[in-house]
Amino acid sequence: MAICNGGSTPASMDIPKVYFAIYVGEREKKRFVVPVSILSQPRFQGLLHQSEQEFGYNHPMGGITIPCSEDVFTDLASHFGAF
Repeated sequence: MAICNGGSTPASMDIPKVYFAIYVGEREKKRFVVPVSILSQPRFQGLLHQSEQEFGYNHPMGGITIPCSEDVFTDLASHFGAF
């Protein structure tokens, strides 16, 4: 998994095949590039559902935005083997 500061890296940064970019954070958003395999994880699906409830399909960063702290997300992603 790659981490990019939300404001310092262009959204067009190359993303490897079988990965996608998401934005994580409660106030400041950080860009993470994660494997698509994370989509099959029930806990990640819960975060996506939470995101849908908060943002619908209109995400403020132009990509999927997960409304949780960066620490919570990185801990969760490390359990999925996304690091």
